[in-house]
Amino acid sequence: MNTIKKLAGIVWLIAGPLAIYYLAKTAVSEISKKPVIDTKIQWGVFIGVFIPIAIGFMIFGYYALKGEYTRLPANPDEL
Repeated sequence: MNTIKKLAGIVWLIAGPLAIYYLAKTAVSEISKKPVIDTKIQWGVFIGVFIPIAIGFMIFGYYALKGEYTRLPANPDEL
């Protein structure tokens, strides 16, 4: 199970930047198709909300790869 967690960490570390890249690429494409302020605001909000989420994915992946989730306490009071 720990191997799966570490592999998932690698996936999250790779998925975060890729998702940001494709989101930005799509935003540029959509804004160039219809360069009105509504489109710019819409994509600005999408990017502004999604980038922190993607950074959270990468942080989660880093800790999973590092092995922080190898042993979780059985009792929640042990946290």
